[in-house]
Amino acid sequence: MKIALLTVQVPYISGGAEILTEQLFQQLRLHGHDPVIITIPFRWYPPQLLIDSMVMGNLIEISEAAYQKIDLMIGLKFPAYFAKHPNKVLWLIHQHRQAYDLYKTKYGDLHQTAEGRRAREFLVQSDDKFLAIYNRRYTISKNVSDRLLKNNNLSSEALYHPPINYEKLFCDRFENYIFYPSRIDLMKRQRLLVEAAKYLKSDIKIIIAGSGDPTETEFLKKMIKENNLENRVQLLGRVSEEDKILLYARARAVFFGCYDEDYGYISLEALLSAKPLIVFEDAGCPTEFVRNNESGYIIPAQAKILAEKMDELSLNLTLAEKMGAAGLKLIQARNVSWDHTVNSLLGFTNSNNPS
Repeated sequence: MKIALLTVQVPYISGGAEILTEQLFQQLRLHGHDPVIITIPFRWYPPQLLIDSMVMGNLIEISEAAYQKIDLMIGLKFPAYFAKHPNKVLWLIHQHRQAYDLYKTKYGDLHQTAEGRRAREFLVQSDDKFLAIYNRRYTISKNVSDRLLKNNNLSSEALYHPPINYEKLFCDRFENYIFYPSRIDLMKRQRLLVEAAKYLKSDIKIIIAGSGDPTETEFLKKMIKENNLENRVQLLGRVSEEDKILLYARARAVFFGCYDEDYGYISLEALLSAKPLIVFEDAGCPTEFVRNNESGYIIPAQAKILAEKMDELSLNLTLAEKMGAAGLKLIQARNVSWDHTVNSLLGFTNSNNPS
């Protein structure tokens, strides 16, 4: 089966969406199909470009290429999912969040101008119309499904998939540090983790890995220096995949400070490494993978409470081990597999997949 994966790319920016698309491409190949990734460039500012990009997306027609029929289109991201095809299925990574859950928040800017507000109105109307056309609708998490239902009154089913290199994740031991690997960004809230270090009573350390916004990185460095936390908090920058796996394997626990995350590989990586996971109540999808006080903690986004939970795990190794084991058992019980995801997207069951 020839399958087109429709997505977008912000030049020079790569993250979870790009990893997901490449993984889906590889998995479709492994299942005996012939996929292709069709990517269109995307820029979200000024607001008029949002309208232009939606028009461009809807002008794309991919029922065939080089006189060969394309059997199926899988729409992944805005505005590429507006493309035309007679047989298409949605696996929504996310919509344009600035027009929905980030609208009128400190993370959004469309509400600040009349042009932005007009672009948002056109965007919502377009999503209402063109996402309803899809034969079947899936999302990457219950959080994204809930948004789609709330924002556009469209139902969908969540399909969870494993993180890259999931089969290599393991638990080695429980050293006395909290690990947070993520892109450095205001919405990932590394600031709260650094602030929490000021209130720690145990000797637990904090290791933050990842690169990203240079302004935010400098802000974190300043926080660490001004509060004399150099011996408490490490900023490693970007680390290799091998080093990341080892840091997971030896951590006491994992913190994921995201705000309203679509999916969040860190959550799954932590549980597959048998580590307790600490997330905030407004984390979005990561709360779908944590049972509070059983496999980790779901807490208010407050530095002092975060410090209390880190101290609790630092002073009680048995508790950390117990929570880690519970989290691993929880993720293993969920149907988080590429076989299930691919078969669902293609409308097959495990018993009748023709590949």
